[in-house]
Amino acid sequence: MAALFVETGGSYFGLPGVDPWDRVRDARQYRGPFPVVAHPPCQRWGAMANVNYARWGGDHNRPGNDGGCFASALTSVRRWGGVLEHPAKSRAWDAYGLIKPNGLGWQRCIDGGWVCEVWQSAYGHRANKATWLYYFGPYPPLELNWSRQIGSHQVGFHDQRGKERNKPTLGRREASATPTAFRDALLGMAYSRNELAA
Repeated sequence: MAALFVETGGSYFGLPGVDPWDRVRDARQYRGPFPVVAHPPCQRWGAMANVNYARWGGDHNRPGNDGGCFASALTSVRRWGGVLEHPAKSRAWDAYGLIKPNGLGWQRCIDGGWVCEVWQSAYGHRANKATWLYYFGPYPPLELNWSRQIGSHQVGFHDQRGKERNKPTLGRREASATPTAFRDALLGMAYSRNELAA
């Protein structure tokens, strides 16, 4: 399997049977043939992208300007099979015509793929970290842990609804890290797609 757009030296490195593609290798250059787990950068697709662009300007801050990373990840998943991960409410979903997850469990897309929302807190993350997945393969994706455990911490800015709703804020590295159990679930989806297609 190939792990695309992953952190150098992160949890996908050193695993048998996993070929990690970080910023140095440039995952946009991936040409197969293995199924993928893709984590394209999300900073230009989130709720704060418009705020940052209005505040700082510059084409490098333009919402959606990720250098073609999401498009490349989506193309790789559709061509080689596997799964793409992005934060819930990612604006990339609208930009690339993906249906938004609704409720619990997998939903079938018109293009043959599948989407869902899963909380990484169910896999050990200390924040809720609601996440959208897009899966593509010859068989339905594996079931995931659909529980929505409330995290003890939060990612990003303080809750604007009042001080009593705030939780300790995670540092950037931990906030963006993929819990080992979640990584393994994603790899399991790509692996099962590979095994079933063999």
